[in-house]
Amino acid sequence: MAAVKYAELGTFLRSRRERIRPADVGLPAGPRRRVPGLRREEVAQLAGASVDYYNELERGAGSQPSEQMIAALARALRLSGDERDYLYRLADRPVPVQGGAASHVHPGMLDLLGRLSSTPAQVITDLHVTLVQNPLAVALVGDQSGFRGPRASFVHRWFTEPDTRRLHPEADHESQSRAFVADLRAAAARRDAKDPEVGSMIRTLLDVSPEFAALWADHDVAFRRDDRKRIVHPTIGVIEVNCLNLFSEDGRQRLLWFTPAVGTDSAGLLDLLGVVGTQEIVETPVSAPTRTAGRSPRRGE
Repeated sequence: MAAVKYAELGTFLRSRRERIRPADVGLPAGPRRRVPGLRREEVAQLAGASVDYYNELERGAGSQPSEQMIAALARALRLSGDERDYLYRLADRPVPVQGGAASHVHPGMLDLLGRLSSTPAQVITDLHVTLVQNPLAVALVGDQSGFRGPRASFVHRWFTEPDTRRLHPEADHESQSRAFVADLRAAAARRDAKDPEVGSMIRTLLDVSPEFAALWADHDVAFRRDDRKRIVHPTIGVIEVNCLNLFSEDGRQRLLWFTPAVGTDSAGLLDLLGVVGTQEIVETPVSAPTRTAGRSPRRGE
């Protein structure tokens, strides 16, 4: 990366850091705060980076930041869409297309997510790519934000990787599949007809999953605006929750949060999430989807 660009990247990061108040990102102001905005170690913490690495970035030194790190910094610093794109260009990285795992999350949606500290919540795209989760969401459904490429979509993994389905009881798999396909059809219709991301996803699923192909042929369409589902937690057991959605203006992102289902013991079970900690991901990495992964599981599997 050119030295001039790298120096500008450091200057830009520092200017964005200094304009943010700790309360804006859910941090306590604390005593003896001698500088405006956030401290360097606070930005590093929010972005999941080491303090030394972030210090090097602000000094205009160190290695070129990855696309994932740029996305994390943009979220930590509550950058606007234009600011996020500028940061990518300063780092000599391609600006990611909207809808992928590195999609820009609107600062207002991040603010809302930060205020849901006692409720599992996450921001996902219309193709069910998880962009960011709060700690309770990670504890409930596992860290879903680390997948890349086609596997970043939970819907893609649902129809191609059987282990993904362990998140829900087997009796619910058929209804979940139908809801995912109807939601995907609604998302595809909202996007441009030539959108390469959704087009590629649908073609792949039609090719590798007979179950998806059969459901797609039904032409059911419905956005998942609210839902009631059962989630299998390896320590706590089955938790029945209401899933509520707040959509962005263009419909491509949604803030999803989970509340206890009325008439169940889920309120107490959700309270335990903060005690048991992060759920381990039940999905296993695969090199390529298989044709048998998309079928409905048989009893006893």
